[in-house]
Amino acid sequence: MATADIDDTLTDERAALAGQPKKHDHEQAVHLDKVTDYVEEQEIFGDVGKAVSEISSDLLKDKSLKDQRDKELAKVVIRKEDVELITRELEIPKSVAERSLREHMGDVV
Repeated sequence: MATADIDDTLTDERAALAGQPKKHDHEQAVHLDKVTDYVEEQEIFGDVGKAVSEISSDLLKDKSLKDQRDKELAKVVIRKEDVELITRELEIPKSVAERSLREHMGDVV
């Protein structure tokens, strides 16, 4: 046995007798903290990734529903005179008047 090993062993024994943690115990605690931190980070980032993917899928669904609704509204026939009447009387943009008429199936009343 080398002199350094004997000195470390004596130091560890003295620390144990004095109620202090051994050098080996401290190293193990540091390693355990590293492993625990890694696992916690993986759990956090895994949850974040899942949340982001759910939000993205919800946004895609909303966009596809909106696009589908816009296609349905585009099929509604509206009269040019009705659009002009609404824009003149309510003082709103033509696009808003057209959209509103389409949503109400071309009914001005």
